[in-house]
Amino acid sequence: MTIENPSREEIGKILKENKRIAVVGISNNPERTSYMVAEAMQKAGYEIVPVNPVIDEVLGVKAYPSLKDIEGHVDIVNVFRRPEFLPDIAKEAVEIGADVFWGQLGVVNEEAYHYLKEKGMTVIMDRCIKVEHAMTKK
Repeated sequence: MTIENPSREEIGKILKENKRIAVVGISNNPERTSYMVAEAMQKAGYEIVPVNPVIDEVLGVKAYPSLKDIEGHVDIVNVFRRPEFLPDIAKEAVEIGADVFWGQLGVVNEEAYHYLKEKGMTVIMDRCIKVEHAMTKK
């Protein structure tokens, strides 16, 4: 794999400057990691935009079927889907002009990574946004 994440310092800067996070593949089940991570980020002051075609809302926020359905700018696309779905999600992230594409722990796809880098997007993969946020606050 030839995936290179930004440095811890850069990730800290990304999390300070980008406050609107589209969470792709979020679950409305409080037991699921995607729910817990999104809830923690919401409590930390981030605007969470749920993206899941099978739920209407989560964490008190309207859910959207896809990235393309979201109104307004998305800073970070945070993905909780299996790696094989990343190329399609990456294309949508580029189409909507998101700034950062973030694949959660275990979510890595080299094809999506190279596509996003070619399009000039900041890419983070195989890292938990909640853990990184906690680490950069120290």
